[in-house]
Amino acid sequence: MLLASVDIGTNAVRLLFATVHHRDGVIGIEKDTLLRIPVRLGKDVYSTGKISSARSRALVQTLKAFQMLMEVHKPESFKACATAAMREAVNGKQILKKIKKETGISVEVINGIEEARIIRSVTPVPIQNKHKKTLYIDVGGGSTEISVVEKNGDITVNSFPVGTLRILGGKVDDVEWKVLNNWLNQFNDSFGHIQMIASGGNSNKLLSLYGRSEENIIISTNLEYAFRQLSSLSVEERMEAFNLRPDRADVILPATQIYLTVMQKIGADSMLVPKMGLADGIIMQMYKEKMNV
Repeated sequence: MLLASVDIGTNAVRLLFATVHHRDGVIGIEKDTLLRIPVRLGKDVYSTGKISSARSRALVQTLKAFQMLMEVHKPESFKACATAAMREAVNGKQILKKIKKETGISVEVINGIEEARIIRSVTPVPIQNKHKKTLYIDVGGGSTEISVVEKNGDITVNSFPVGTLRILGGKVDDVEWKVLNNWLNQFNDSFGHIQMIASGGNSNKLLSLYGRSEENIIISTNLEYAFRQLSSLSVEERMEAFNLRPDRADVILPATQIYLTVMQKIGADSMLVPKMGLADGIIMQMYKEKMNV
């Protein structure tokens, strides 16, 4: 079954076409096409509080192009979701109406808790014997979503306004870091025994640059080295050294800072990167609803 999803994020807008199959009780997602356009809605929202007319036009034009591709590929179902930047923009509702009028696409704005749930649903990883809990972390441009899952299935979830574009814009102060730190303290009886699973474009790039790609793992010492190395380079130097796009070269450092902060806090020795994100989660959600599974 071919399905399509659009993730209107704070940093980029993504279109995913994926084929979903259900065999032996396991749902599998095979990515056919993934397009990513760095519209960067958050750059406006975290400086002026609203989405500028220029970025609004870029978003609408991007979604028009995506709509044309969907007319060609003809997926059985399609869903579009927007996250932190659209949630917080004072003109967000106005932009959504414009999108609907000019493209025909209805966009659902989801909160951080729902975003974490959707992402978690597509990356289910059994808790290993040596671990007491699993921590799922998704780092975006505007927020970081964290879910902690117990062996009995109990889940604790929170969303923090600590994101890559916010950090670059100087919009994350010490209080926000303290709130994140204090929230993690409730799991201190399991520190050193929590497996960490990361999602987001920056985690995928960090895996390819500093991780064990064949195992989808980044060990803590390598992530620490990544932070030191990336910190020592300018954006232009990162682009040259690692063949990064400008819109990845700047945000990869604050993303590394967030992942590393959480990893060190919970005492994790590695970070698993399954290369799944919100767009994949939306596909999974649609399939389950459509097939009633």
